[in-house]
Amino acid sequence: MRLSLTCKQIMQNSLKKVKIHFMTVNNKQAVNTLFDKNTFNNKKEQERQALHSTIWKMANDLRGSVDGWDFKSYVLGFLFYRFISENLSIYINKQQHQAGEKNFDYAKISDKEAKLAKEDIVNEKGFFVLPSELFENICRKAANDDNLNETLSKVFKNIETSAQGASSEGDLKGLFDDIDINSNKLGSSVQKRNEKLVKLINVIADLKLGDYNDNTIDIFGDAYEFLMTIDLLHN
Repeated sequence: MRLSLTCKQIMQNSLKKVKIHFMTVNNKQAVNTLFDKNTFNNKKEQERQALHSTIWKMANDLRGSVDGWDFKSYVLGFLFYRFISENLSIYINKQQHQAGEKNFDYAKISDKEAKLAKEDIVNEKGFFVLPSELFENICRKAANDDNLNETLSKVFKNIETSAQGASSEGDLKGLFDDIDINSNKLGSSVQKRNEKLVKLINVIADLKLGDYNDNTIDIFGDAYEFLMTIDLLHN
């Protein structure tokens, strides 16, 4: 993909090189074994409409303050941040539930406890996110975080450096570079920028797609195509 497609190469092709198995073929095959064709198509269209609606909400918040490419970066970047957070939580929770800890919730354990398994998680998933830095926990505290811009900058940097020394280090390096959390385009003051960031986070959080592994659409590919459509409409 060239720069015209990128938000760090659409988040490094949704980190397909770092063992996150997501999107299209396997998901479609799994769904087709459970639903007939019409049900599958209806579900696919509902997911696509929900995604497009979310992007429009973000467009309403950002249009006029950032240009087209910056807009794409914020949409894809925050969507991707939610994706990898939930992907990791689902993976770890499943492992713990199978081991007999039925009430285990990765999002609720301490960072200290999580770090004990960091090396194994990076080897298995290719990246690591602290429980306190998962999308759901950042979202829950965002409205009351006066330093949200700094919090997000730290989170993104921690994710990018989480695989240092591992085979996936290169895939994560600079992953969130296209998202300028401290851009004046988001607002003339830190307070205004943070207010805009809270809105963006909440819109992404409201997107109802359930378990990403069960989705019938290519979220990032579909989001990119819709973003290009919006650009055409406004140019």
